[in-house]
Amino acid sequence: MDLTIFFSPIDESIYTKSYPSNSFFKSIKVYGDKMPNFQGVDIALFGVKEERGTTSNTGCSKGPDEIRKKLYNLKKGNGANRIVDLGNLNPGIDLDETYVRISEVCRILLENNVMPLLLGGSHDLDYGQYRGYEEMEKLISLLNIDAFLDLEDGKETPAASQHIHRILLHEPNYLLSYTHLAHQLYLIDPLSVSVLEKLYFEAFRIGQMRNNLAEMEPAIRNADLLSFDVTAIRSSDAPGNANAQPFGLTGEEACQLCWYAGMNEKLSSAGFYEYNPDRDDPNKKTAAVVATMIWYFIEGFYHRKNEHNFKSNDFLKYVVSMPAEPETLAFYKSKVTEKWWMEVAYHKPGARYARNSIVPCSYTDYQTATKGEVPERYISTLAKLI
Repeated sequence: MDLTIFFSPIDESIYTKSYPSNSFFKSIKVYGDKMPNFQGVDIALFGVKEERGTTSNTGCSKGPDEIRKKLYNLKKGNGANRIVDLGNLNPGIDLDETYVRISEVCRILLENNVMPLLLGGSHDLDYGQYRGYEEMEKLISLLNIDAFLDLEDGKETPAASQHIHRILLHEPNYLLSYTHLAHQLYLIDPLSVSVLEKLYFEAFRIGQMRNNLAEMEPAIRNADLLSFDVTAIRSSDAPGNANAQPFGLTGEEACQLCWYAGMNEKLSSAGFYEYNPDRDDPNKKTAAVVATMIWYFIEGFYHRKNEHNFKSNDFLKYVVSMPAEPETLAFYKSKVTEKWWMEVAYHKPGARYARNSIVPCSYTDYQTATKGEVPERYISTLAKLI
């Protein structure tokens, strides 16, 4: 399908600029004079200059082009860089129409095994990103990185403050799991966390993450969709956001999370939202941070190992005897990457066979099992299967 009807080309001053031969820009194809063909590529970038979903961060619609300016100047990574930049999506007559256009573009790209990589725009645009999976007939795991939970409700509430609430209530429901990273307790209603816990969804506040960032990798490895709000990064590293907070992720930590997300073989779309050039410093520090995050995400993507066959010789299997139900827990460790997985078995009453699910976990989960304790990740996964 010709996507030209959905998009406008990148500003001429950006794509006609002289870039070094080893720059990121020189390794991709962009929508300047002509829309690039997305068939056969790995990743398709596109901007969404839409901010009608926010009242507190007006100016974020200008973000995509400023991010491009920084990203294009970075050096090409080690990957194949089969990447296109489709330009900027033309907003709809109203916000709902923009969501529909985003979902349609994402659907077309996903059906062609191309990863959509969105540059926002306000955070509520991930509702359109999520809806791109609606016709795929599969359950989706969503990873959201944000200082706020955005679970508010009400007609007067801006869309960017209630988009997660809208995703959770969306029909048809194809959301299997939801993981939230980097929220800050003093910014949210405690009842919101309770809602997520009752649904057996995961939420890790910034303090928990900082103790051991590597422990977040299994949660990230379980996601199909990444939604990253720049608000999660502390204001000293990312001032370009009207809602920027003095505490949060460092720019380096944000890049590490993006590296993990890029390496996740399940993850098939990513969106970066809420960057506001009007709030940035003169050197556009925040744009540089977001561009570097995207660079690490893409670099992680090209370091994927395609680890799926747990019966192959590339995996070691560990079976742990437990003092109570379940009688045993099975773990798998990759010889190549040293990543861990855990097998969760659900015996439905009356069913002849058990329903097994192999989920990402950490070495810590294995250690917990060897002590005779059932890992929390096993319990939450089992609850979702039930």
